[in-house]
Amino acid sequence: MLPPHLSIIIPAYNEASRIETTLRRVAAYLAGKPWPGEIIVVVDGGTDDTGSVARRTAESIPHVTVLDNECNRGKGYSVRRGMLEGRGEALLFSDADLSMPIEQADRLLAALDGGCDVAIASRALPGSSAEVAPPWWRESMGRAFNWVVRGLGLAEARDTQCGFKAFRRDAARRIFERQQIDRYAFDVEALWIARRLGCRIAEVPIAWISHPESRVHPLRDASRMLVDLGRIRLNDARGAYRP
Repeated sequence: MLPPHLSIIIPAYNEASRIETTLRRVAAYLAGKPWPGEIIVVVDGGTDDTGSVARRTAESIPHVTVLDNECNRGKGYSVRRGMLEGRGEALLFSDADLSMPIEQADRLLAALDGGCDVAIASRALPGSSAEVAPPWWRESMGRAFNWVVRGLGLAEARDTQCGFKAFRRDAARRIFERQQIDRYAFDVEALWIARRLGCRIAEVPIAWISHPESRVHPLRDASRMLVDLGRIRLNDARGAYRP
């Protein structure tokens, strides 16, 4: 059997109500491609039966692997685990709610084919569009956080938090072997490491959907993200991200 060209990693926390629909849509996307792909679901603990629903669905869909963290370890940990398990020449992670429709992966893969090592979806670029606009507080929170990130030195990225990013295999391995943030600012850390390693990063406009049931808490999560940014700077000063 040929190795997969694309590995799609889906971190899943309390997603029992939609994980089957998500897996079938992602599988349909891969089935329409001329090359093989794989899906890796990383179940990040939770209080519902996400794991059992995902495993049951995987029985009728080819090339699906379900990994279980047993307890809640964080989105960053789950993405890292999936990235290091993936076998594809390209690896992409996507939120389980498909707020960035999986068909939009074509845009990121085209950027990788164009020569970049990392392709990140951006909701802030001209050419991006939102089918359903986010609440004002969430949009303001995202802009403020990205302003802080740019001030810390990642000025080239206009949207670091979009949960839709693709990596060449070699870049993914080098980045996620060094990545340490388990939760809120893991995206920023991954991009920080990519820049430290000299990876070529492309930001791509995306068509997306804002889901009203987002679990982001404007005050609690903002403070935790700021703490994580401090950890990134400290890790960098200690040499944790050096080539």
